[in-house]
Amino acid sequence: MPCLFCSCDPCASGACKKCYEEAIATEEELRRNIEELVSKVNFLKLLSPVEPTTGINPSALFVKTDVRLLPSGDSSAEFVHAHKVILVNHSPVFKAMFANNNEERQNEPIKIEDVSYDALRAFVHYLYTIEACLDEQMAFDLLFVAEKFQVNHLKAYCEKFLIARLNPENAIANFKVAKQHNAKQLLDSSLEYIAKNKDELFKSEAYANLKCADPILIADIFEAGLLKGLFLLA
Repeated sequence: MPCLFCSCDPCASGACKKCYEEAIATEEELRRNIEELVSKVNFLKLLSPVEPTTGINPSALFVKTDVRLLPSGDSSAEFVHAHKVILVNHSPVFKAMFANNNEERQNEPIKIEDVSYDALRAFVHYLYTIEACLDEQMAFDLLFVAEKFQVNHLKAYCEKFLIARLNPENAIANFKVAKQHNAKQLLDSSLEYIAKNKDELFKSEAYANLKCADPILIADIFEAGLLKGLFLLA
């Protein structure tokens, strides 16, 4: 009896080896997609000051806000407005911050250290919508903010974005950012990419310059490679 999906000879499952492996891969991809959707739904189920609806203008989410966030170090930056309940329910750092504020400080703007206005605005928007318009730099910035405020869902989102775009020009930079912000998925993926493409990477002018400019980073890459059995050699 031929394979149920093509004309090849079947295995015990009723499908040939190729079709069986493709089916397993498809099943795994669907499982990951379902897990991601469940994660997003659970994230959005957290207490919100607005009723769930479709087709809403994003600006309508920020009506009657009770918190003003101010990027520090930028006197010309505008406030980023938000609802305390959103910040508290999505970030244990904000939860602790508001729990420790006395009544006199409740109405004061909250200064956010080392975060640009654009990144802070994108961060708050993500907490409401689970959407972020990313390029590489914004993904780096939001990865930092997500780590700072312990928003793991956003951190994983940024890591996934960066991993999908690894290339010879940015692999080492991604490794550095991942190490700085404890981003394990990005760290492992960057290291594996560097190991697989070491012949091209280690002959580049950029790598030669980096060895002089940041030898500690290069040492970190080799140490991590040895620990994982990748045996990186320049």
